Amino acid sequence: MAKVTRDDVARLAGTSTAVVSYVINNGPRPVAPATRERVLAAIKELGYRPDRVAQAMASRRTDLIGLIVPDTRQPFFAEMAHAVEQAAAERGKMVLVGNANYLDEREVHYLRAFLGMRVSGLILISQGPSEHAAAEIDAWDARVVLLHRRPDAIDDVAVMTDDVWGAQLATRHLLEHGHPYVAFLGGTEETPKSGDPVTDHVEGWRRAMQESGKSAEGRYFQAPYNRYDAYQVALKLLAGPQRPPAIMCATDDQAIGVLRAARELRIDVPGELAVAGFDDVKEAALTDPPLTTVASDREAMARAAVDLVLDDGLRVVGSRRERLRQFPSRLVVRRSCGCGG
Repeated sequence: MAKVTRDDVARLAGTSTAVVSYVINNGPRPVAPATRERVLAAIKELGYRPDRVAQAMASRRTDLIGLIVPDTRQPFFAEMAHAVEQAAAERGKMVLVGNANYLDEREVHYLRAFLGMRVSGLILISQGPSEHAAAEIDAWDARVVLLHRRPDAIDDVAVMTDDVWGAQLATRHLLEHGHPYVAFLGGTEETPKSGDPVTDHVEGWRRAMQESGKSAEGRYFQAPYNRYDAYQVALKLLAGPQRPPAIMCATDDQAIGVLRAARELRIDVPGELAVAGFDDVKEAALTDPPLTTVASDREAMARAAVDLVLDDGLRVVGSRRERLRQFPSRLVVRRSCGCGG
């Protein structure tokens, strides 16, 4: 059976191939409603399928958005990727997801692959300093939006949460329960990277401790961000002689590991140990006890990132465009902190 072409659709609809193109691509020129209906009816009758590869070659752009995340196994990144996919679908775009696995070379690999596919734009949840990624972006002169994290090496538009304020809110709330201090379970680095949300979480924790007259010295503990390794760290910490009365975790996944360790050691939460996390992943409401955490509007952030990567969408401040869209954090109070809700 011969392949149906755009010419076939135009003949059946009684229009030019240009008009068929305008209908398929929703522009760039308007088409009268009656003509549009004839073209759509002809497409349906003939079973015409546009050649997206040919369209991409002609326009030098596809209907794809590239999304690179550090680890698709982490609930926060999985939920953020889902929100981006939903926002892109609302704009008629599809999303290609690359898992960098916290490796610079994997991040650069996906940058090259996606930009080589002529994606409409690229959303990057960076995993490190990203000097190599920055060089790759400059070489392609690509439209890139940073989401969740803004490394110093990359000067593109960023969509972020107010992480400092969120951690400050959660730590302050734990201290208001009367604990002598709050420990912090952070990342695996002694000196967190600039532009890393966890760096801001630590800063918020320190500010809350300082404003309450509490010392943060010796109360920062390192742990991987996933629940499994955080559980192992928590086992040693909670079984030790200096068990903290309350722990603020950099991520909900870490907090879930802490809750598991406390249960195994028969430490009552929140009676003997208060716990709070950050991210408000879906599972946080289902832990035992339900986890107090810090939330941001992931759906709104995802829509902002997609809008920015497809359009300009930035306010003009003075004579220049803003480089940052920051969304507020809010405290979600559940039982793990000691509240009855």
